[in-house]
Amino acid sequence: MTESKEKNPLIVALDVESAAEARLLVGKLRGVVDFYKVGMELYAAEGMGIVRELIGGGSRVFLDLKLYDIGETVKRATARVASVGVKFLTVHGSNAVLRAAAEGRGSAALELLAVTVLTSYDQQDLAELGYVCTLGELVALRVKNAMSSGIDGIVCSALEAPAVRSLAGARATIVTPGVRSKWAQTGDQKRVATPAEAMAAGANYLVIGRQVTRAQDPRGEAQKILGELAGAVLA
Repeated sequence: MTESKEKNPLIVALDVESAAEARLLVGKLRGVVDFYKVGMELYAAEGMGIVRELIGGGSRVFLDLKLYDIGETVKRATARVASVGVKFLTVHGSNAVLRAAAEGRGSAALELLAVTVLTSYDQQDLAELGYVCTLGELVALRVKNAMSSGIDGIVCSALEAPAVRSLAGARATIVTPGVRSKWAQTGDQKRVATPAEAMAAGANYLVIGRQVTRAQDPRGEAQKILGELAGAVLA
């Protein structure tokens, strides 16, 4: 089953240890998936080399670095990422970081995504970090900050996607991690949804990692997910 770039919402997280493992997965998924997330593990192992390689091979790349530093550092790092042709880059949802990233991106095609609250966090985790607001209130605050700073979209749990959509507007890109089919294990994620639930909640893209990458047949698993989504649309 192949999908056009415009219609395929699946982003596969290449949370692997090496470029060799990443290449193997991309080869297995060719024709089914064309969008990949490079997160901290693979980036720490291979740096921008694997990002350039993926883009050079015709894939879109979501670089998930969650940039969080002083403004000048964020601005300059974002400019470097923008020059490579990355599709999405994540930044922390604080005002200074958001503004710096938007400035660093300039007129490049790079789309910036603000991280709200990690899907492995729940209300108790926020309390332990010293937040006195609810999880939903923190998500809403960071969405409002992102939109006022010129950020293109939001990374959030599918559980918050409807509220995020109402705050961010129709043009914002919503990317939801923590997505698992009903037959898959949730792992360390706490605020999860199925692919169909996430899309119905307003997501544009779904980030799925271990369900695909650790499957005995990654290609077949990705096809099952796309079939699950197609069935939900028909229903």
